[in-house]
Amino acid sequence: MSDRPAPDRRRRDAAATRQAILDAAVAAFTRHGYDGVGVRDIAGNAGVTAMLINRYFGSKEQLFAEAVDVSFAPRTVITGTGRELAASTARTLVSRTAPDAEELGPFLLMLRSAANPRAAEIMREAIGRHAGRHLTEELSGPGAEVRAELMLAVQAGVWLMRHVIGTPALAEAHSEDLAPLVTTLFRSLNPTPADTVPQA
Repeated sequence: MSDRPAPDRRRRDAAATRQAILDAAVAAFTRHGYDGVGVRDIAGNAGVTAMLINRYFGSKEQLFAEAVDVSFAPRTVITGTGRELAASTARTLVSRTAPDAEELGPFLLMLRSAANPRAAEIMREAIGRHAGRHLTEELSGPGAEVRAELMLAVQAGVWLMRHVIGTPALAEAHSEDLAPLVTTLFRSLNPTPADTVPQA
C-alpha cells in the first residue's frame, strides 16, 4: 500500500501553501512596500522556502501583482450605487480615515510601493481593473474615466491628510460635519440631470 498522498489531498495542500504565501506577501508588501521586502522574507513568514515561492508565483514581481490584485479587489471605501454612491462613499471614507480607525491596507500598500516604477505600473493596472472600472461604470455622462480617477484621488488625499499625516482640521473634524462636505465633492463629479438643469 502506497504512503503517497491522494491527488485530492495534494491539491488541497498545494492550494493551502499557495494561499499562505499570498497572505504573507500581502502583509509584507503592505508593511514594507515592494522594495522593502524580499522573497526570502516572505518565504520565512509563510513557513516555506524561497524556491517554493518561485514555483508557485514565478517571481517577486508576479507575487506582488497577485498580492495587489487581491488587496485592491474588495471595495473598502466605495459603497452604494446610483444616487446613493456619493453620500454612502463619503460616509465610509470619513469613517475609515478617522484617526483611530483601522489601517486601510490597500492604501498603505500603494503609498509604500509607489516609488518603484514597475510596482506603480502594476498598481495602476489593478486600480483600473477594480475601483476605476467600478466607478467609471457608476458615473454617467462624458469624461467618466477622468471623474472616476478624481474621485479616487479625493479618497486617497483624505486618507493621507487625515489618517497618515494628521492635519489638524481634518483629523479633528467631526464625522457629521465632514461627511456632507465630501458628499458635495463626490456629487460634483457625478451630477444628476436635476443638478444640471439651467437656471431660469
